[in-house]
Amino acid sequence: MQECTETSAPAARTCWTELENLIREQVQTMVQDLLEAEVRELLGRFKSERRAAVDAPEGYRNGLGRPRQLTTTCGTITVRRPRVRSLLQRFESRILPHFVKRTKQCDSLLPELYLHGLSMGDFDLALRGLLGDEAPVSATTLARLKAGWQVEFNEWKTRDVSDLDVVYLWADGIYLRAGLEKEKAALLVLVGGLSDGQKVVLAVQAGHRESIESWSELLRDLKMRGLRPPKLVIADGHLGLWGGLRNIYPQADEQRCWNHRIVNVLDKLSKKAQQAASPMLTKIPYAETRIEAHRRKATFQAWCRKHGYEEAAAVMDRDWERMITFYSYPRDHWTHLRTTNVIESPFAAVRLRTDAAKRFKKTENGTALVWKLLMVAERRFRCLKAANLLPGVLAGDVYVDGMKREPKLDKVPA
Repeated sequence: MQECTETSAPAARTCWTELENLIREQVQTMVQDLLEAEVRELLGRFKSERRAAVDAPEGYRNGLGRPRQLTTTCGTITVRRPRVRSLLQRFESRILPHFVKRTKQCDSLLPELYLHGLSMGDFDLALRGLLGDEAPVSATTLARLKAGWQVEFNEWKTRDVSDLDVVYLWADGIYLRAGLEKEKAALLVLVGGLSDGQKVVLAVQAGHRESIESWSELLRDLKMRGLRPPKLVIADGHLGLWGGLRNIYPQADEQRCWNHRIVNVLDKLSKKAQQAASPMLTKIPYAETRIEAHRRKATFQAWCRKHGYEEAAAVMDRDWERMITFYSYPRDHWTHLRTTNVIESPFAAVRLRTDAAKRFKKTENGTALVWKLLMVAERRFRCLKAANLLPGVLAGDVYVDGMKREPKLDKVPA
């Protein structure tokens, strides 16, 4: 193997120290080439090339615009947009529209950093270090973005949802306190599993508490905007949601979250008893059939009574039928249906950052902040497993212990 010479070492160090600048230069060249190619496609000819025919596209090149800075996640680059004149309509670049100073990915970075706790005063220093000294980012920029989030949220919560085929619906709430509010407000959140396997945030709404009235209002609003009844709703044991569901979508099946149930049962046991009870409890929802789940529940209740935990045994009987509704749905979907983890996972980030909402004086503005975080999280939602089964579930396919029951054919008389 060839040894490094003394002359090669400084060159290697030079390349390493200049790597960031080299990457930005390559990105800048690529974007500039894309802008040139866009105009070439528009006019149907290369730069300085004459029109080939009378019916060739109208328009002429008119030099380059002023140097313009564009901030990307790779840093801030400088480009010049080609100008075109003598067109019937004003030329609008699809690659670099007017007044755009940041890519969408960079704009997504700003709310993520803010929602992760970076204060407005730290933005200028932090982001210029990441994106370059020329990055058009400051506390003022963030203030404008925050105002834009509120506008986006107001538009989003009044959008039409009639085109969404919701098969499964997960519901949960988080309590939020804004700067000037005396009491915490409950944020009611719904996430829908669509017939194509995608998961989307359907609703984020503030209520004074998780009451029947608050949930009914939220579900009624979705229904008025075109949301058809879901097949199954998964939530914790809060009575407000179930009461609102019966008011608005009484035809939907109900599944209670097993994580919440297990926590409720363990709270009735001593810490020493929890170590022995936890393995028995967690096995119950993973039984292959309803009958086996009943048997495992009975075994656990017998253990509770033997050790004097009658209250823990009684908790297992509450809403038992709503605990095992998932057995009437495809086995491949059980991992999604046993719990509210679909909504708990993105909510975990929200709960860790609810202090950020105190930067707002009113709950409404804090709600827009939480909504923006959920929109960021939505882009990373994983699709539901066995998505090919969802249209059938929506159409009314019958499942017993996770297996599809084929319809019986009527016998033709001899």
